[in-house]
Amino acid sequence: MKQQVSEIGIIGLGKFGFQFGQTLVELGKKVIGVDSNPENVKRAQHVIPFVYQADAIDKETLQQLGFGDLSHVLVSVGDSVSASSMISMYLKELGVPQVWVKATNLDHQKLLLKIGVNEVFIPEHLAARQLANRVAMPGFISELPFAQDMSIKELVVKGWSGQTLRHIDLTNRFNVQVISLKKVGDRKFSFIPKADLLLQEGDTLMVIGYNVALAKLEP
Repeated sequence: MKQQVSEIGIIGLGKFGFQFGQTLVELGKKVIGVDSNPENVKRAQHVIPFVYQADAIDKETLQQLGFGDLSHVLVSVGDSVSASSMISMYLKELGVPQVWVKATNLDHQKLLLKIGVNEVFIPEHLAARQLANRVAMPGFISELPFAQDMSIKELVVKGWSGQTLRHIDLTNRFNVQVISLKKVGDRKFSFIPKADLLLQEGDTLMVIGYNVALAKLEP
């Protein structure tokens, strides 16, 4: 089951970390930012509600700032492999459920995964893949043009077990559309699932709708 996002921490408020935090704030998320660079802190203070100037490589500092109580933390500390690795290790030791880290290369990515980091990404690789898709497939959309109050959400079935999509009737009751479904035990999603397909506990639904409606769903 997906970890519910409560407060999100960002360690490193350079270009990537700052943009990540700004986007989260625009989406209505609670964000806490940390950076040792006073210029980065000053810029972020105008956008992110809680920003601290501190050295995140110190485990005690992370603990004092409450990072151990956060559900998700992004680590984006430039090109320092040692700094990002140490910070990531401390965050996992503090019990952060989801630690996401920006890596500089594939070796860095391997090291972070061995530490126990949940998600590792290399921004340049992601950007290259999106650009290649746009070249190879004219009309390819890398970001869906939704309104800010609309989202795609992943739901894990529990209370809806034993019912069909037709019976749940999310479209008419909540104005929510089911995009895809992954049966419990399967590795891949099937798109545009049949309305009479019987749901089981542990099945995963990918749905799209307005945030207000999505918040009311109890799958």
